[in-house]
Parts: sequence; C-alpha cells; structure tokens
Amino acid sequence: MLILIIGGAASGKSAYAEERLLELPEPRCYIATMRPYGEEGLARIARHRELRAGKGFATIECETDVADIEISANASALLEDIGNLVANEMFTEDGCMHDVAGKVAGDMLSLTACVANLVIVTNEVGAGAEAHDESTCSYIEVMGAVNARLAAEADEVYEVIVGIPVKLK
Repeated sequence: MLILIIGGAASGKSAYAEERLLELPEPRCYIATMRPYGEEGLARIARHRELRAGKGFATIECETDVADIEISANASALLEDIGNLVANEMFTEDGCMHDVAGKVAGDMLSLTACVANLVIVTNEVGAGAEAHDESTCSYIEVMGAVNARLAAEADEVYEVIVGIPVKLK
C-alpha cells in the first residue's frame, strides 16, 4: 500500500504520517532524507528524532538514491520527505541541477514495490504567486511533477491542513 501525505510547512503532516505508520504492521522503518545544513538543520533533525523516539522505528538515513535502500520486503516504511529528497538530488555539491522528477518518482515507485507499505511525506510548494529565481521555479516544477505522479499511483492521499488530515483519495 502507498499512502501519500502532503501539506505546507509545519502543517502536522509528519506527525500524521507517524500515526499512520504506527497503524501498519511491523517491522517499521523511518527513511530520513534530510541533509543537515548548519545548526538549524541539525536542530530539525534532532527534533524529529526526539519526536519518534520510543516508537519502534528503525531509522535509515538516505539523502539520495532511495531505490537502492536494502529493506525487508514485509516492512512498513515512512519516507520523510520528498522535498528534501528532490533538493538533494537536484542541487549537487558542485551547484549543478539535474532533471530529477522522473528519477525521484521512479525511485519512490521502486521502493513501494520493495516493501509491504510505504507512507510518503511531501510538501505543498505550488501555493502562492510570488516571483522566484530560476532554480526555485525549477524546484517547484519538479516537486509538482513528483507529487502528481505519486498521487496518481497512491492508494490513499491526504492533505494535512493545520493538523487536520483531509482524505483526497
């Protein structure tokens, strides 16, 4: 089963995703994709680790190439999150951008085929009409393409708004 959870920043999507994962059979894995940048990034990672402490999740740190993860076929997994994964794949250390929409969506679908259940957290980035630089516009386009592909393939899709999950599919 593939469950996609989308929402804005600090909407409660991660907490809801963890609740859903706890409803699924063991073993349970948490796939963390955030690449830490600076003290703020390290603080976010520490906060997320603290929030999931004691829940029985095995954590797999994977910033790119999630299709290569070795994971039990009967596992239930949560991937946190697509926004970080797209940025990690798209913006390399040398500053190059790569066409990654197909790769990230394909990696997610490959991972889905490897586990019993997959809960994916993603960000709503298309809201608002602000002007952005070229790289930000490219990122938003890639996120939109990945989110649309995953939503089409998902068994269930939820949008979390101010902590309230709304079932879309």
